[in-house]
Amino acid sequence: MKIRLSTYSTKPRGGVVHTLALAEALGRAGHDVEVWALARGGDTAFFREVAVPIRLVEVPELDGESVGDRILRSIALLTDALAAAGPVDVRHAQDCLTANAEGAAHGYGDLVRTVHHLDQFTTPSLAACHERALVEPAQLLCVSDAVAAEVAAGWGRTAPVVGNGVDAARFAAAEAARAGEPWRARFGRYVLSVGGIEPRKGTLDLVEAMASVDAPLVVAGGDTLFDYRGYRDEVFARAASLGVEPVVLGPVPDDGLPGLVAGAAAFAFPSTKEGFGLAAMEALAAGVPVVARDLPVLREVFAGAVRFAADAPGIAAELRGVLAGDDPGAPARTSVGRALAASHTWDAVAARHLAAYRARL
Repeated sequence: MKIRLSTYSTKPRGGVVHTLALAEALGRAGHDVEVWALARGGDTAFFREVAVPIRLVEVPELDGESVGDRILRSIALLTDALAAAGPVDVRHAQDCLTANAEGAAHGYGDLVRTVHHLDQFTTPSLAACHERALVEPAQLLCVSDAVAAEVAAGWGRTAPVVGNGVDAARFAAAEAARAGEPWRARFGRYVLSVGGIEPRKGTLDLVEAMASVDAPLVVAGGDTLFDYRGYRDEVFARAASLGVEPVVLGPVPDDGLPGLVAGAAAFAFPSTKEGFGLAAMEALAAGVPVVARDLPVLREVFAGAVRFAADAPGIAAELRGVLAGDDPGAPARTSVGRALAASHTWDAVAARHLAAYRARL
């Protein structure tokens, strides 16, 4: 099959990581795959090399442009580029922006769209884009049962679960090669959070928790379309009042991420909303203990492999327990976590996608 996957960014966000890994797995299965993406800030490539053809649509920066206007302009630019593209057997959008562009360019009648998680927008134009990308595509796919249940409850649509994959071997190899040692030498015995500082990632609760945890907090990642400066200011102000000094790395080069993860003493995953939890799965692959927010979707994906907590005090208590080494069940949990991460192969995920594609052809 000739397959076009589209994603909203070139940066290492979860949906983009998913898109690239899925594209390469589909390519290994013998299919003709191309990845399209919006490119901002002068980007001319993805955050890593990609083993299938790519097509980037430039979105020039405009001073003073609002987030809503920038997103609508991005959709329009991608729509124009896609309108000139040749036919394919499968058009698969990985987010609401690219679903809107694909729909505007070639219609929604055969469009596949993956729902990684559900957003809540207050800007009317963005809310309309989000709604259209859930209502109009011919086929929705979801990465977990929990997200599929949300789609069914909110929109009355049945969406097959195709799951997510993880490059477990890459993170396990970083642990075996002791690639975390330079990071430990730099930060000491640190708690790691990946995903940046934003409301959905639960950063404010994590800062509250770290006030009673005797370890530095390192925060990586965080490139996003949205303007979270107000939330970031709130997080930093609260951190200062608590005496917490988070080390904010921003996006980490792809070849450095496995070592950063493998070097952590604990991985904090306090998200208030997730679709799967790829970053936490990568930590399990590296043998790092994970403390996660007690959400239904994370119970579904990680039961038996991580420690759960409902709020900031609970997160603090679980992190202190991990760092103190007082959990007799830790070795078994680590073993379960490694096996769980290794079971989520991208080739298996690609096979499930191909079955969903074929069902529509």
